[in-house]
Amino acid sequence: MALTELNKEENARPPSRRGVFVRIAGLAHRRRWLALILWVAVLGGVWGVASVTGDDYRNDFSLPGTESQQAADLLEQHGAARAGDTIEIVLHDAGGLRRPGVEQRVTAMLDDVVGLPKVGQVRSPYQDTAAISEDGTIGYATVMLKVPSQEMPKADTQRIFDAAQKAEGGGLRAELGGDAARLLGQGGTSVAEGVGLLAALIVLVLMFGTVVAAGLPIIIALFAVGSTVGAIVVASHVFTIAEWTPPVMILVGLGVGIDYALLIFARYRAELLRGADPETATVNALDAAGRSVFFAGCTVILALLGLVAFGLGSLQGMALSVALTVLVTMLAALTLLPALLGVFGRRFARQFVRRAGRREAKGRAAEGTHWRRLAALVQRRPLAALLAAGVLLGALVLPALGMRLGFSDAGSDPADATSRQAYDLLSEGFGPGFNGPLLVVADGGPDAAAAAARALNGTPGIQAAADPLPTPDGKAATVLVFPTSAPQDQETSRLVGALRDDVLPGLSAQNGATYLVGGATAASEDYSGKVADRLPLFMAIVVGLSLILLMVVFRSVLVPLKAALLNLLSIGAALGAMTLVFQDGWFGVEPGPIEAYLPVMVFAIVFGLSMDYEIFLISRIHEEWTRSPHNPSRAVREGLAHTGSVITAAGAIMVVIFGAFMLSPDRLLQQAGFGLAVAILVDAVIIRCLIVPAAMELMGRRAWWLPAPLARLLPRLELERH
Repeated sequence: MALTELNKEENARPPSRRGVFVRIAGLAHRRRWLALILWVAVLGGVWGVASVTGDDYRNDFSLPGTESQQAADLLEQHGAARAGDTIEIVLHDAGGLRRPGVEQRVTAMLDDVVGLPKVGQVRSPYQDTAAISEDGTIGYATVMLKVPSQEMPKADTQRIFDAAQKAEGGGLRAELGGDAARLLGQGGTSVAEGVGLLAALIVLVLMFGTVVAAGLPIIIALFAVGSTVGAIVVASHVFTIAEWTPPVMILVGLGVGIDYALLIFARYRAELLRGADPETATVNALDAAGRSVFFAGCTVILALLGLVAFGLGSLQGMALSVALTVLVTMLAALTLLPALLGVFGRRFARQFVRRAGRREAKGRAAEGTHWRRLAALVQRRPLAALLAAGVLLGALVLPALGMRLGFSDAGSDPADATSRQAYDLLSEGFGPGFNGPLLVVADGGPDAAAAAARALNGTPGIQAAADPLPTPDGKAATVLVFPTSAPQDQETSRLVGALRDDVLPGLSAQNGATYLVGGATAASEDYSGKVADRLPLFMAIVVGLSLILLMVVFRSVLVPLKAALLNLLSIGAALGAMTLVFQDGWFGVEPGPIEAYLPVMVFAIVFGLSMDYEIFLISRIHEEWTRSPHNPSRAVREGLAHTGSVITAAGAIMVVIFGAFMLSPDRLLQQAGFGLAVAILVDAVIIRCLIVPAAMELMGRRAWWLPAPLARLLPRLELERH
């Protein structure tokens, strides 16, 4: 009883220094209805404007300084830039496409297609002998669009597909190929979002015992993500933002939003159970956990802004958009959550105290007891814990060394998708390289292009090189080159390198012409190479800035170094798992390359999110350390006892939200969701609950060592109140 009264007296006292987090929490709690109205107004206002303007997402595929970009620029200079793309209507009939009845049905179908919206013209397979396979069973019609594939409305592509399907029957099949056709198989993320939110709600209900309490973190996430996505819809008219950016924002925003609110709310509940009144509990929670959320959010934002160093438009737009999402999420956790706690505070106080009383009456162990025992077990054998965890993580990291970057094509689409059916038919009828031809641009006139075609036709790895197609001004020409291997095969990558390094430079030395290898397959190689070249700079920026921030926060050298190393381990484990599943085809997943920009995106997001748990756990250990500086082992045990359940619950929520995006039909979101889920699972379970306690035990008092000159140089920030 005396201890309870002492806790009440301790928590009833306001913090000795009214810092910015105390003032923000107090103001939001007192002016709770004003804060709620302002957030509702922001959400409603942003979407009001967004509904009027609509979106203008644009994919920036430019690759400054690469050969494929030079080839595209050269064609544009000679007047050969395309206004639109094409769709292939792929036809198959075992009895032959030239049968009179079949040819009549196909011709009638193509006459219907040519009158559809966004269709410029249609070239029949019967106009070009090369458009029908040697055995006559497979052919394709080329539908020339008036717009690029990414701008082709899905409804208009569906009309083309429906028209093609009407010709089927009597053994004739019709499928749609091309980038626009791939979009038919892609849906929204609403199912994934709904499943993720439902699973997160279940975890929160199990943790807090009430639906109202469990709903608060979700409300915070929805307000923050909703406001930011609406703002990006409007901003897409001014800035270049890729169409795949909003799903990534939702993916990260929901996880981070619930995570940040949960960390603060868990501390709020602990303050209530220690006897604080609702307002004091709110202020104390924001003054402690709010600081952790602030610095963790800053780390995520720094990591995302590091993507700007790549100089790639699509990545820059995504990085800035997701960084804005994290910023707004952090602001919502620091302002909207205290307001909601002001509304429901007394109700929570009664419910949490009553539940704790029932738990105590049943003789259950106090919260944190099991985590305290786990910490003590790890501390008895710290080297064994480090070795076991290290072997497990090393086994996951190793496959990442064989990761192959690229862009998935229709060959990675689901087997029942029309784009995949068309891809397989074209590969069967015309060879695997037909789906990803290389484009050789010859700047030197028709003779130079003809010389290239002759040389390429005799080059190993090339099935055929088409006749040169001159540009409108006649000063340059293009040669379509069909490899013997599929676009995603490593043999095709080697062929691109051989053409650029050996075959074409030798030809150029003979006739003085300039040859450039471009096209979608070569551009994919260039993109992957550019990402690999700039990855060290990106990692140095992100890790360096994070180390400085953590040194300032924790006044330590070893703790930030440990955090950076462990974060790299969790990222490596995630990339290794992605390689096994999506590249090697484990668990029945269609194998293919890892999307070229995903490793850096996962690195930035995971490095930042891992810091959430690091800061939350280490700040509590540091808080205990300041109370008893002569007992570092106790500080580690108590730190894990107070945060273990929260970190595990937060990690579980992140895992289910990220993992739910595996339900998306979009391969990019599948890979991103899986990679992030694995990284968070590894980080929350293996690293924070095993490796960190073991490492902190081995470091002991040295964990908080900071050289005197560096201590004078760094500014002083405090995570915990005194």
